[in-house]
Amino acid sequence: MTTHHPLRRAALDRLPPAQRPPVDPRELRPRIVHFGLGAFHRAHQAVYTETAAARSGEPWGIVAVAPRSAATATALRAQDFLYSVTDRTLGRGRTRVVGSVVDALVMRPDAARIDALLASPEVTTVTLTVTEKGYARHPGTGGLDLREPGIAADLAATAEAGRAEMATVVGRLAGSLAARFRRCAAPVNVVSCDNAAGNGAALARVVREFTEASAWPDRRAMLDWLATAVAFPATVVDRIVPATTPEDRDAASAALGLRDEMAVSGEPYRQWVLEDSFRAARPRWELDGALVVPDVAPYQLTKLRLLNGAHSALAYLGAAAGCRTVAEAMDTDWGERLVRGFGAEVARTLPPAGPDPQKYVEDLVTRFRNPAIRHLLRQIGSDGSLKIPERWLDALRALRADGTPTPVMELALAAWADATRPGDAGGRLHGMTDPAAEALARCWQRATDPATPVARLLAAIGAPDLAEQPDLVSAVAARLPALRAGRIEL
Repeated sequence: MTTHHPLRRAALDRLPPAQRPPVDPRELRPRIVHFGLGAFHRAHQAVYTETAAARSGEPWGIVAVAPRSAATATALRAQDFLYSVTDRTLGRGRTRVVGSVVDALVMRPDAARIDALLASPEVTTVTLTVTEKGYARHPGTGGLDLREPGIAADLAATAEAGRAEMATVVGRLAGSLAARFRRCAAPVNVVSCDNAAGNGAALARVVREFTEASAWPDRRAMLDWLATAVAFPATVVDRIVPATTPEDRDAASAALGLRDEMAVSGEPYRQWVLEDSFRAARPRWELDGALVVPDVAPYQLTKLRLLNGAHSALAYLGAAAGCRTVAEAMDTDWGERLVRGFGAEVARTLPPAGPDPQKYVEDLVTRFRNPAIRHLLRQIGSDGSLKIPERWLDALRALRADGTPTPVMELALAAWADATRPGDAGGRLHGMTDPAAEALARCWQRATDPATPVARLLAAIGAPDLAEQPDLVSAVAARLPALRAGRIEL
């Protein structure tokens, strides 16, 4: 492997202009705090923010906070917070350096710094990409799960004197907002960028419920402030960003002529739709093509049910057939038919004000077929107990209420159900992980017929109403033998 100098600010002059950040990173200031230092944020919101800063002349810099992994923050610091993004298509790719991140922190050890940032009126926007798990929502109510161990510990810490090093993102965010309320009470935007229906309202609810349950003596006044000065706009984010491999890092380093240990890559397609309900200054993300609209619900539902829903279906069915990536699943004789069939069923549940479902599905087929995007099925299929209820079950309920047949969704449910079985060596089947893995595995114990675990699984993920529909449960269970034999029968 060729040895390259490390990617640092001092080395940017070595790059041709097209590969450099469009704005000098040294001119940016900490104006945004972002929770979640993963590849998606770096390939999505950070790119939009950098373009907005460059085209508006406003110094929008991001302080990124890693909820757990110090290694990610350390690696970014070693590169002066620079990294590259590669737009990947077959046979070619475009690699450039992004410089919108101006600092990288770790949530617990850097709690004081995070509080200080959020307490400053210079910081006007908080964004989050912490996945469904980060919201600590109760599967039955959608509210904050007060008995979740991390949340319970954080609530106990609110009774302690001094600054608490919260273990959860919800606790840290609420604590830092409390610091802002007490110091300056300036308005602020808190923007969820995670795949969840009504993500803005969901985030507002868990922050509010954490505050209500806290021991803070000024919590009532803070709740009033949250209601009047803090915006929680709903959003839709879209870009396929697979986990970075060593080969990806080598390819990016070769393209730059500089060693980049934090490289990310994704499909060329990007979308960001935001509800126009901000209460503080924000970057003009629309300068890079973001949509700021009165109501994101039609876009959100279309993306959640068509793209995310079809992705999950491909993940479980593809894994059952021995595929590893989305592109491999699409290259089978059933992959495209699955996406089109799934889309045809779900399209009936979408509002007319959103994107055209037929065109959306056509675009999905093209995007999913891109062999340059090695999106692992085990990555998409992980955390299914959190993803499936929002991606599939509400649409399934609507279709069944209308008496519409749902054979494709039943097949997908069967593939998910089968993937919850423990593997032969005691690990997770297909290498997928789930926070409810043990509870899901118990659904298979002492089952006398295939329908029993299916009903238990549906109840376990907050769908007892579906579990009590014998025709649905039987239809799903009837699909299991073929799936275990690796046959996808559409």
